Amino acid sequence: MSRRHAAEKREVLPDAKYGDLILTKFMNNLMIDGKKAVAERIVYNAFDRVESKIKRAPVEVFHEALENIQPSVEVRSRRVGGATYQVPVEVRPERRQALAIRWLIKAARSRNENTMEERLAGELLDAVQSRGTAVKKREDTHKMADANKAFSHYRW
Repeated sequence: MSRRHAAEKREVLPDAKYGDLILTKFMNNLMIDGKKAVAERIVYNAFDRVESKIKRAPVEVFHEALENIQPSVEVRSRRVGGATYQVPVEVRPERRQALAIRWLIKAARSRNENTMEERLAGELLDAVQSRGTAVKKREDTHKMADANKAFSHYRW
């Protein structure tokens, strides 16, 4: 990691069907071995399933699910005088989004439906209703930050 300056953020192009930048980032995270067409097919088919289950725009559902998953605080390790403290810090907006996307994909992959489309659709529906593995991950992160509130004065 360079100490001189931070890497510049690369801009992604909006996705083909819905014209959404966050959805493109999601697909890029979901993609394995550079197979973008496969990732797109999985996401679009999952969106079709979501739309047929609850009669709402799938992109709207996707954004609501991400909102329910995004953490507002997390703990970061901080060494002070030989001891390591878990210090609660607020999460930057870009990181919130990245964590939410990562957690949603991981939760979907760990489900036990047959296809990735079904898993993703199921996890999105769960996240919209504020349940499911990804939302639980956020709750656990918040609990950890709350439990370590005493060390918040070590914030940097």
